[in-house]
Amino acid sequence: MGESLHTIMNTAAGPDRPELQKAIQEIVDSGFAGVQLRVHDERGQWVGSAGVRKLGEAAKPPTNGHFRIGSITKTFTATLVLQLVAEGKIGLDTPADDYLPEFGLDRQITVRMLLQHTSGLFSFTGEIYDDGTVVPGVVPAVGKEWMGNQFRTYRPEELVRLALSKPARFEPGTDWSYSNTNYVLARLLIEKGTDRSYAEEIQRLILGPLGLTGTVMPGASPEIPEPHAHGYYGYEDAGQWKVGDTTRFNPSWISTAGDMISTSQDLHTFFSALMSGKLLPAPLLAEMRTPHPKMGYGLGVFVEETDGGGTILQHNGGFWGWAALMYSTPDGRKTLTGSLTSGDAELDWPALAEAFEKVKQRLVKEVFSDGQTEPAQPTG
Repeated sequence: MGESLHTIMNTAAGPDRPELQKAIQEIVDSGFAGVQLRVHDERGQWVGSAGVRKLGEAAKPPTNGHFRIGSITKTFTATLVLQLVAEGKIGLDTPADDYLPEFGLDRQITVRMLLQHTSGLFSFTGEIYDDGTVVPGVVPAVGKEWMGNQFRTYRPEELVRLALSKPARFEPGTDWSYSNTNYVLARLLIEKGTDRSYAEEIQRLILGPLGLTGTVMPGASPEIPEPHAHGYYGYEDAGQWKVGDTTRFNPSWISTAGDMISTSQDLHTFFSALMSGKLLPAPLLAEMRTPHPKMGYGLGVFVEETDGGGTILQHNGGFWGWAALMYSTPDGRKTLTGSLTSGDAELDWPALAEAFEKVKQRLVKEVFSDGQTEPAQPTG
């Protein structure tokens, strides 16, 4: 008897986990095309998938597939900055303007503020203000306009200058607002502080030492290594619902705020190593995991409490066609990593996001709310 397209699981790598398979099945049922998920915990390793690799085909999503990780890139970028702080090449509380004088940044904006999203800088991908006002970004970010710019190349300096042409959201350090501009500036100060490219530095300090051979810095290349699933973006055009394949696109429009490609195995290896202290000295890891009171954001990671009173660290990512998950306990021993691809369901983005959020919370509860998470290490 043939396997269901929507409930295919690879159990060879670990124990049967029907509760996890059921949860990822619900993600597919809510309108996503496919899911691949990896869990490492005290019961071993579990790897599973649900849905399809590509619309119109029978193959399941590859459990070892490459995928676009979106804003999980920020955790890599923040880690790299902090590694350079440890090497004495960058000062965490030094004005960013000291490294990047060509932009005329407010002298109050420090490197720390870039990593924690407290700079107040306008996000070049657009903003939603507290009163509900939507201010479009300087890079087309939705609908037909985004699809029309799918293969355009943007330089990081261009993204920053476009963002700086907009008013700041608040005085530096006085509030919190998620801004992709911060992490493009972080890339530029890495390159200025080392006189080497971001790609060279991340290879030297993270990818090489950890053996992350499935992780790619794509630059302006639209390609994604095989094997991989396909992502899709549904949008309205002249009153008609259209679905575009967003597997191949030029990610320079988001730069190091979200351009990286990885695998669930590499994300597990990276986040487990980071949380267990293998990449940063203890004081800097503590700084990274000290959350801002408004949204629980540290330096490139979110800090969350579980239902059982423990702590988990996470950063997720997503853009048109793709979403990615990365969670860990503070000791790095228990992780959840994976990827989702959206399909052709005629749902608006808020509805899809709401459905995803519900199932994501269930996944996190299944893996982390068993009383075995631990408090985060002291940060004082």
